[in-house]
Amino acid sequence: MNSYEVLFVIRNALDDERKEAAVEAVKGVIEEGGEVTRVDLIGTRRFAYPIEKKTEGYYVLVEFNAPAELPKELDRRLRISDDVVRHIIINKDEK
Repeated sequence: MNSYEVLFVIRNALDDERKEAAVEAVKGVIEEGGEVTRVDLIGTRRFAYPIEKKTEGYYVLVEFNAPAELPKELDRRLRISDDVVRHIIINKDEK
């Protein structure tokens, strides 16, 4: 299993329940084939530039261990999610 982290930005206009549901959905995808080691709810931050005419987003960082196929599925699901504005998945094992 490899060590990864995913940083994703949720729409700030959502209520707290939908933000929490989005985080739980990401954790659920990861736990299908791997394990979540840390979840860091960074909170609301301003964007460096407007994205879809919005200037703020809710940032979440999740560290996890998973086989090499899982990040591809996670990326696919984050791309089609309406609640997630941007995301990035990083393999922490690569140098």
